[in-house]
Amino acid sequence: MAGAIRGFSRYAPQPDSPKTTNLINGPGPVSGTLLDVMRGLDGANTELIERSKTIFFPGDPAERVYLIRRGAVRLSRVYESGEEITVALLRENSLFGVLSLITGQRSDRFYHAVAFTRVEMVTAPAASVLHAIEGDASVGLLLLQGLSTRILQTETMIETLTHRDMSSRLVSFLLVLCRDFGVPGQKGITIDLKLSHQAIAEAIGSTRVTITRLLGDLRNSGLLQIERKKISILDPIALAKRFS
Repeated sequence: MAGAIRGFSRYAPQPDSPKTTNLINGPGPVSGTLLDVMRGLDGANTELIERSKTIFFPGDPAERVYLIRRGAVRLSRVYESGEEITVALLRENSLFGVLSLITGQRSDRFYHAVAFTRVEMVTAPAASVLHAIEGDASVGLLLLQGLSTRILQTETMIETLTHRDMSSRLVSFLLVLCRDFGVPGQKGITIDLKLSHQAIAEAIGSTRVTITRLLGDLRNSGLLQIERKKISILDPIALAKRFS
């Protein structure tokens, strides 16, 4: 947990990226956000996915690119043993499903994508995205910025899951949620997601019984509160230090 303590700003809520304008010189550069670009592509549409519903399975054709407008998406890897490991918990403005851009739609999906909350997202055919990149390099830069967020979230989740001790793994996961979904308030930082104990357990490779016990210990220690499935971290620094 030392890394979390040294740089707690990593776990503090980050402002949304400002609108990107005039990314390149030349005729007709793209002006706006990645959301603007995605919405304007041929074949783009908006989809609403209810919590716990699958967006795509491993092995599904990699034909579309996805941008989260609201909500959170869990990406996981399913192994032959049946074990499913979370590789990223994606927030608003995150881009995913980009394998088709790299392989030219000659590959299948590598991950299992599930709506961690109710999700609103904009999707577009990979062919339309590639055509837009070929027509204006600034589109590629916007996509690269969106993809960099996805990579950072994957690296953070991998770091979280390296903790063998389940208490430390849970604390690290809660701090990640503070950073990506936290809302500062009078009760510290409230994670703006309704989280069941089962959902947390599945995300970090634990069991519901274990998570219930560990969250109870943290609550009894005065480090967090839980109201209507929303967790408030009363003192994130103290929480990180508990398992340093």
